[in-house]
Amino acid sequence: MEERAGGRQRTPTIRDVARHAGVSVATVSRVLNDVPVVRSEVRDRVRRSIGELGYRPSSTARSLSLGRSQAVGVVAPFFTSPSVVERLRGVVERVGERGYDLMLFGVETPEQRVDAFGRLARLAHVDGLLVISLPLHGDELDAVRRDDLPVVTLDVAQPGIPGVVIDDVRGGELATRHLLAKGHRRIGFIGDVPSSPFGFTSSERRRAGYRAALRQAGLAPDAALERVGPHRRDEARTLAASLLRGRGRPTAVFAASDTQAAGVLEAARALGLDVPGDVAVIGFDDIKVAALLGLTTVRQPLRQSGARAADLLLAALEGRPAPEPVLDDLTVIERQTT
Repeated sequence: MEERAGGRQRTPTIRDVARHAGVSVATVSRVLNDVPVVRSEVRDRVRRSIGELGYRPSSTARSLSLGRSQAVGVVAPFFTSPSVVERLRGVVERVGERGYDLMLFGVETPEQRVDAFGRLARLAHVDGLLVISLPLHGDELDAVRRDDLPVVTLDVAQPGIPGVVIDDVRGGELATRHLLAKGHRRIGFIGDVPSSPFGFTSSERRRAGYRAALRQAGLAPDAALERVGPHRRDEARTLAASLLRGRGRPTAVFAASDTQAAGVLEAARALGLDVPGDVAVIGFDDIKVAALLGLTTVRQPLRQSGARAADLLLAALEGRPAPEPVLDDLTVIERQTT
């Protein structure tokens, strides 16, 4: 920042950047808005001046010049859940770098889902929309297309909509193969109920991978070893308790998320079962609590996937070529529970 008389600091302006870089104000504006006509050496010089002066563009001024609100909307179910929080960290990081604000629409009930998309249609205060884990219904698709609103999905594959997804089937296979390699043959599964009103799909894809790995090992999947319910830790604890009681219980359990795996561990402890001696447990996600619990899990790039989805949306908003949404590979992180 520059100093005023008397030692007070003055916030640098776009004109200060132009003067420092030896270019016009229009050129600085083009660099800020990523207009591709600026030569690379000039672009670098302007960016150096921005950094040296500590210039921060006015979001109001940018909005007026671009004819946009400079805000992106994010529709996220259960946005306080650890996996969603990690994804949002990646989204916030990217949109903040580009000078956009973020408008979050949280969804925890089907009614809130209807209200969230309804508010989007009424307010129209966002330039683009990122939807996490929720397949868009026909009326929702119609609404965003009618408003010509760029949309990107995350953690759900939507035909005709760009998005970022991991290979959940392979993740289920990795988890199950890890347990098979430990010598387990009776492997249980705890996941989300397929008929969820939210339409979540990742748990079912992970169950498909679990079943495929069992078949590849010459084992027939056993529906008696599978339990599904709402995506909550307490529900997973209840489901796991019913699975782990009795003589025919599994010797290992694959939970479709770390949140559900935590419920499985609570159930095992309440039943006096040793982990991993009596029952091994593996989760999915590698949220922060997994390390604290010593939970073996399949690590997916949560924060990175949020950043990649934001990159896709920002490219659409700014007329740039869409980047390849390449993500780090899924990895089994072995800890104390297996």
